[in-house]
Amino acid sequence: MNRTLLGPVLVLLAAGCGGADGRNVPAEDGAEPPAGLRVETLLLAPDVFEDVIEVTGSVEAIHDATLSAQSSGTVESLAPLGKIVRRGEVVARLDQGFVIAALDQAKAQVATARASADLARDNFDRQEPLFQDSIISALEFQQLRAQLQQAEATLHSAEALHTQASEQLENTEVLAPFAGRVESHFVEVGEQVAPGVNVARIVDASRVRIVVGIPERFAGDIELGTEMLFSVEAYRGAPGTGRVTFAGSTINPRSRTFAVEAEIDNSDGRLKPEMIVEARVLRERIDSVLVVPRVAVVRDEDGSSVFVVDRSGEQASVMRRYVTTGPVYAGRVMIESGLQAAEEVVVAGQNTLTAGEPVVVDVRYERLDSQGIPLQ
Repeated sequence: MNRTLLGPVLVLLAAGCGGADGRNVPAEDGAEPPAGLRVETLLLAPDVFEDVIEVTGSVEAIHDATLSAQSSGTVESLAPLGKIVRRGEVVARLDQGFVIAALDQAKAQVATARASADLARDNFDRQEPLFQDSIISALEFQQLRAQLQQAEATLHSAEALHTQASEQLENTEVLAPFAGRVESHFVEVGEQVAPGVNVARIVDASRVRIVVGIPERFAGDIELGTEMLFSVEAYRGAPGTGRVTFAGSTINPRSRTFAVEAEIDNSDGRLKPEMIVEARVLRERIDSVLVVPRVAVVRDEDGSSVFVVDRSGEQASVMRRYVTTGPVYAGRVMIESGLQAAEEVVVAGQNTLTAGEPVVVDVRYERLDSQGIPLQ
């Protein structure tokens, strides 16, 4: 969100006793040098201020799963740690001997039941015309119908047992739900496991998310797509950039924060799950405002003030100007009121100044960098 706090830039008037560039100039040969404390100043001009929320967060893999056994048995094999597996590939396998035997038995039962059902159907179909012609009694025909129904029920039961045995065989294999890397083993080959026991962990870190907790007072400032900058100490603070993909709608009652996530491409594998990151979430970008270094602001019981150079007399002097400050970030302070563009604010030497004191401007800076350091 952008807002404009200043009107047109004021034109800098030529300084009364300074040089053409506004600096104090040395006296001519034989003349007394100008008296006063030596200071450095910043020439104010409209700037852009980025109001940023600084928080600590962590890295999480978007795909990170702990796989467990769905059947009981002895662990027969495990994919090696560090192996890259495809989706659906076997990560762990349990002993299948007993389950295969049960499946073979189920197949035999299905075959027997199907033969009995086919025979009962054949008998029923051959006897039905005889019943229609009253050659056999209704009682005999009902017995044939009951035999057919019983044979079909037996077949359905055998087929269900076969399906169950097939599923049990499938459950002896722990499959990768997505392509990833085997990161952990929780059991060893030869170990007996039961359903629900953790077997292995698989992680796909090609895309990760930065997860941070934002104080609740900023709940109305974070939207999807908001820029997030982050750095990791392990890489000496090399910055990365992402966009907010999730902003929580509930507040953690313990920390009084809400969760914010940003998804990051991590195809180079530099970011590892559980890494600690320093994140900076852009709250607001404000255009055409006056910004001064944080060190230029002097605070006392009357409020916040800066020293402004007055060149209306023969000797440059300083005036104390009380100001209303806005957000502060990275050594930069936004000034909401009290200053105008083209004024010179003292940024070095201000701590020993008093209002009306004559000064000599050694350096006049033209702008601030992103960390609040004056530049020429």
